[in-house]
Amino acid sequence: MAHRALLPMLAFCVTLLTLAASPLQAAEPGVHGSEPQGFTLENGLQVVVIEDRRAPVATQMLWYKVGAADESPGQSGIAHYLEHLMFKATDNMAQGEFSAVVEANGGRDNAFTSWDYTGYFQRVAADRLELMMQMEADRMGNLRVDLSDWLPERSVILEERSQVLESRPERVFAEQVRATLFQNHPYGIPIIGWRHEMEQLDERAATDFYKAHYAPNNAILIVAGDVSAADVRDMAARHYGQIPANPDVRTAARPLEPPHFAERRLVMRDGRVAQPFLNRVYMAPVRRAGDQAEAAAYQMLAALLGGSAQTSVLERKLTHERGVALSAWAGYSGNARDHGTFSLGVTPTNETTLEDAEAALDEVLAEFIETGVDSDQFERVQMQIRAAAIYELDDAAARARSIGADLSIGLTLEDSLGWLDALLAVTPDEVIAAARALDRRRSVTGWLMGDEG
Repeated sequence: MAHRALLPMLAFCVTLLTLAASPLQAAEPGVHGSEPQGFTLENGLQVVVIEDRRAPVATQMLWYKVGAADESPGQSGIAHYLEHLMFKATDNMAQGEFSAVVEANGGRDNAFTSWDYTGYFQRVAADRLELMMQMEADRMGNLRVDLSDWLPERSVILEERSQVLESRPERVFAEQVRATLFQNHPYGIPIIGWRHEMEQLDERAATDFYKAHYAPNNAILIVAGDVSAADVRDMAARHYGQIPANPDVRTAARPLEPPHFAERRLVMRDGRVAQPFLNRVYMAPVRRAGDQAEAAAYQMLAALLGGSAQTSVLERKLTHERGVALSAWAGYSGNARDHGTFSLGVTPTNETTLEDAEAALDEVLAEFIETGVDSDQFERVQMQIRAAAIYELDDAAARARSIGADLSIGLTLEDSLGWLDALLAVTPDEVIAAARALDRRRSVTGWLMGDEG
């Protein structure tokens, strides 16, 4: 994140809104949780409005459909570097003025970079929304890197890499695992960039990336809070609508990942590691527009194997029953444009070797596939998913972030709103089928240990 911490991608965590050019959908004003409404400006800017009248606040989020996976060879980290520079000077604002104005108006702002998108947001009193639009539109069309302290800012991102990543052996380990999993696709390159390439980034590289990708026809505007769709349409047209589309903007072709035929393994030793652990990451499907069933099955599989301490198969089997683990986990990341991942991991007890912990993990997974899903556990997980969806409806900013991420990876508004239904439609048999499809030939297993491990 600009000024603060780099968003792990997570990454977290994503090409067209199918409601483009559609009329506004009817929604009851002032109703909590009313359906989001979508439209598109003449210059191609996609807009979604989420009305929530319970508090006089509004969140503006502007998502560009470009991220670290779209960088030119040798320029890793340029997407994140530009994110920082977007808070500098424009034709109309002095360096640092953007955030100063947000703060002076009682709001807060930040930004984040992923492999597939870059996002900027402000949360302010609703009557300050138009000012935020004016400033955000200004830096969409009028950024001046040449008027900014771009060289000191490069030092800032290098220091961020030192503090956020290189000072944490588990994060360096995760970086190495991902670089090993993706043999050709840029998802294997860290979002923040490789240090030796970050050191070469400059004003020209940032300006070229900005001109190539930052345009209304490559962006999605999400506005959530105490607003009306009609007012947002008028404000967006006044400010963003004056920026011409860039006819040269297009979804960049990315290097393709070749077929994987061999399981990969790595061992990383670091004297700072006090508690060894292992992590296995598989290639997995992504959420697909119009058909999210396969991805939903993997999400349910992760919730069943990992999830909470009350429902986790791995926690129960490895920690409580076998006593070989201090913790165990599973996770699925399918919010991506090209490839998803599924992960399994174990932190063994001091009396258990990594080799024995991995063997136990494989035994529990095989047992799960053989015996099937416990029906009571399946129902508990479904209840937790419903509850999480209800809690998200209670947070307009969280809904904005969820929808923005979905649209940025090529899902439609219907897909985003239908994700809960897709999850609840998953059957136990589909979960087991997803587990069977985890292919060790398309995985990396990593061990992280101390120098003496």
